[in-house]
Amino acid sequence: MPLTGNNFDFSGINIGTGADLVFISGPCVIESEAEVMAVAAELKRIADLFKIQLILKSSYDKANRTSVTSFRGPGLREGLKILKTVKDELGLRVTSDVHRIGELALAAEVLDIIQIPAFLCRQTDLLVEAARTMLPVNIKKGQFLSPWDMRHVIEKVKSQGNNRVMVTERGVSFGYNNLVVDIRGFEVMRAFGVPVIFDATHSVQLPGGQDGCSGGQREFIYPLARAAVAAGVDGLFMEVHPRPDQALCDGPNSFPLDQLPRFLETIHQIHQVVNKVSSLVGADSI
Repeated sequence: MPLTGNNFDFSGINIGTGADLVFISGPCVIESEAEVMAVAAELKRIADLFKIQLILKSSYDKANRTSVTSFRGPGLREGLKILKTVKDELGLRVTSDVHRIGELALAAEVLDIIQIPAFLCRQTDLLVEAARTMLPVNIKKGQFLSPWDMRHVIEKVKSQGNNRVMVTERGVSFGYNNLVVDIRGFEVMRAFGVPVIFDATHSVQLPGGQDGCSGGQREFIYPLARAAVAAGVDGLFMEVHPRPDQALCDGPNSFPLDQLPRFLETIHQIHQVVNKVSSLVGADSI
């Protein structure tokens, strides 16, 4: 199946076939304004170094935590205020999870991309209303969906005249408390005419595997990300933290911020080779 991911522009960023790699990254959840600003500034420095297009992601509310006592974040208004500070002071594009239709009006005033969480990827009303903001919509593929079922999800957004939609692969449930990644799915989903992002950190998550919270296998982030970029994805999604073992959300599957420069140097080199080969022989021939 040929790679036919489309291209679209938003806020100075181009995403899709032949474009520079897009890197969606940040702490899983906003723990404090100071920490988000510090992480965002370091991410910007690293992304500028390797000429990688950066979108800062951090959730104002993680509504799908395993336990009722889990930290969820500062909430909609305070979280959006912090993300707007990131935009205004650092000039970065920002995204965050949107769980409810009632959040969209306020979220659309700040966010550059509306992100739909994996557990909500089939919620028709939420997808339709997100599309009506006319902002790009990034849909996290549910762990329970096949790649070819995402065609119907994509059509829900495009039905509102919004063609700026991308999908993010984050693994599929494999038994209990485990996820696996089927790389064939990248080509399947790009054939629907949308850019495909690989979530390298949630794909190594062990959902609910630590008695009240999720575990993770951080050591597999690097090889899976290399494989995905080599397979031709349009971008990477990675949650990073300066102290992953102390993170208030998704620490076991977060990538250490201080290891990111070496990681992105390798990823950037792989992406350059893939683009060069694709331009020489044509994507249909790969």
